[in-house]
Amino acid sequence: MPEISSFSGASDDDVVLIQAGRSPGDPTVITVNCPDKTGLGCDLSRIILDFGLLITKGDVSTDGRWCYIVLWVVPHLVSVSVRWWSLKERLLSVCPSCSLSFYLNQKSSGGSSSDSDSPLYILKFYCLDRKGLLHDVTNVLCELELSIQRVKVTTTPDGRVMDLFFITDNLSLLHTKSRQNDTCGRLNAVLGDACISCELQLAGPEYEAVQQVSTLSPTIAEELFCTEISSKDYPSSALSPDLTRLKKASVMIDNSLSPAHTLVQIHCVDQKGLFYDVLRTMKDWNIQIAYGRFSPVTEGYRDIDLFIQQIGDKKIVDPEKQSALCSRLKMEMLHPLRVTINNRGPDTELLVANPVEFSGNGRPRVFYDVTLALKFLGICIFSAEIGRFSASDRQWEVYRFLLDESREYPLSNGRARNQIVDRVRRALMGW
Repeated sequence: MPEISSFSGASDDDVVLIQAGRSPGDPTVITVNCPDKTGLGCDLSRIILDFGLLITKGDVSTDGRWCYIVLWVVPHLVSVSVRWWSLKERLLSVCPSCSLSFYLNQKSSGGSSSDSDSPLYILKFYCLDRKGLLHDVTNVLCELELSIQRVKVTTTPDGRVMDLFFITDNLSLLHTKSRQNDTCGRLNAVLGDACISCELQLAGPEYEAVQQVSTLSPTIAEELFCTEISSKDYPSSALSPDLTRLKKASVMIDNSLSPAHTLVQIHCVDQKGLFYDVLRTMKDWNIQIAYGRFSPVTEGYRDIDLFIQQIGDKKIVDPEKQSALCSRLKMEMLHPLRVTINNRGPDTELLVANPVEFSGNGRPRVFYDVTLALKFLGICIFSAEIGRFSASDRQWEVYRFLLDESREYPLSNGRARNQIVDRVRRALMGW
């Protein structure tokens, strides 16, 4: 199996190894071999998800000091072009250092496990509106490995758009003139004659005005941030039209098979980001995984086995803690992203919400997936914003889109609205 080339030094190959499949269409194998830390699997899977890749299966093992992780990945979409050398650098950036030379290389690559460590830039462009414009811009930013932290999009009555994207650079090069020129040049190429102006600079006080979303009504907040799923959630904010399949999801805890570890067994419908959602929960709860297996899909379902410990090498024996962990994991499997459509005064608003890691990182590519779904439906976005909202003892990232009326999907029609929600939901879940 040939190794995918990298610009890193030889020592990096001992930490992260990326090998192409033997035949076209075969998964690429990512192997990570480094000192362990709580939440490492979550950090790695988040980066992999950010590159538009799906984890088809995986194995994780650690003795508490050193870990060995093997993940099989494939692009979610055929059109996704992965810069493997860049993926390797990003994965290296979250691995604990195992030597001085590796530490220096990690620092020089500008890697970090948190987006907040990178300087925040504001990308401002003014252009003529058209269908799919917002997704085309988002696609360019993803290809350039620029992470979207906040967005403020406004359409004027004369059909022009003022877009403010607050972004961080995963390559830590946006301070250079060449990187800035390349970014604006790529956007100008995509927007063509529709582009009136494009500016890129360090964010200033204007960022404070977009950090929080506008007030949500109690009814909408309850629907977005509910902690339980019931039949009333369908079809307005459902995660699948097949409620029976979702109800088959199960989480079991067993303390009889290991003297030192608690076994968590998960069986659920497969979806994009499932590995990340499970490991994000473990990271937020300060739970360490000693051994884990992420099995391939069988008839649309996944099986995950995790041998875990609490901090201090303790099994989870408290029935209340066991119940709370099972409930949280099941919620992440059934309801990792919330999607609903409502009236906002005279306008129709699409809302998407997802929980934020305790470290402050939000789920990657949500804005990309939503705008792609709306572009496919031919629905224009009149206004868009991203902000943070605190509810149910956790922080959420909330995406708000005011939609333009569509001939194919009249927004006053309940069935059409449900179709919009379903299409967005399926894009987010990879269905």
